Amino acid sequence: MGLIRMLRITQRAMLGVSLRDQIRNEEIRRRTKVTDIRVAQRVAKVKWQWAGHIARWTLGFQGVGVATRHM
Repeated sequence: MGLIRMLRITQRAMLGVSLRDQIRNEEIRRRTKVTDIRVAQRVAKVKWQWAGHIARWTLGFQGVGVATRHM
């Protein structure tokens, strides 16, 4: 389930609104005072970038340690 969909589900739950009420997403964001959903998209992108950074750093660090132990 995508981050945006989860955000919309959370906003609907905050207001006690179901999909059957047929309230537009813009109205839900206005009521919850969320100005722009692109903020959630940016947060998701930055989280993945950070995870990639840490994964590359960790792999690089282990690679150097393994290379020096065999010498």
